[in-house]
Amino acid sequence: MPGMLSALLITHLHSDHLTDLNDVITMHWVMSPMQQTLRIYGPPRTAEIVTATLAALAPDIQYRLDHHNDLTSGPQIEVVEVVPGDEFTIGAVSVKVGATDHRPVEPTVAFRLDDGTHSVVLGGDGIPCDGLHELCLGADAYVQTVIRDDLVKLVPSQRFQDILDYHSTVEQAAQTATRAGVTTLVLTHYVPAIAPGAEDEWRALAAAHFAGNIVLGDDLTSVEL
Repeated sequence: MPGMLSALLITHLHSDHLTDLNDVITMHWVMSPMQQTLRIYGPPRTAEIVTATLAALAPDIQYRLDHHNDLTSGPQIEVVEVVPGDEFTIGAVSVKVGATDHRPVEPTVAFRLDDGTHSVVLGGDGIPCDGLHELCLGADAYVQTVIRDDLVKLVPSQRFQDILDYHSTVEQAAQTATRAGVTTLVLTHYVPAIAPGAEDEWRALAAAHFAGNIVLGDDLTSVEL
């Protein structure tokens, strides 16, 4: 439920990681039973993105204010720009910010969430690096966007080929999980999309380098730790 969302974590500012930001802002505002502030944490320039998004939403915001008598002001947003080494809390969860390597996109970050019982790392895009390794050490779960380099190389497009040097492959994500002693590896944001029936093939590529639990994390996937 949108009203239950208290914070949004953004790892970097590539458009494919921001596509739904306008809907998150709008639905949190409209569907919350009372006015609530949505805190958005992200790397430097996140405030610029949010300001531009709110500007694009201005007509829609006014339409909704005109239509709903109980809406008396627009979305309440608080942006907190973070860098590696920062720490903050969201309710009972402590969050630590780590460095990732998605160059030339800079800076990019990952987040480690810890509730005192379990810890989860949200890795975002990027290739293996010391900052990500340190953040993942001993985590219960590590969520990583991944590519299949063998399939990407089959596409005769230089711009598509360019993604090979700044995204983790399935194998690299599995190796990071093993080195860091992670219990569960969650693969997500697959490039290319997993073909129907190919799920076991993707799991096998990870399992060759990681002996723990492997989850294919489609949108809205939940994992019990």
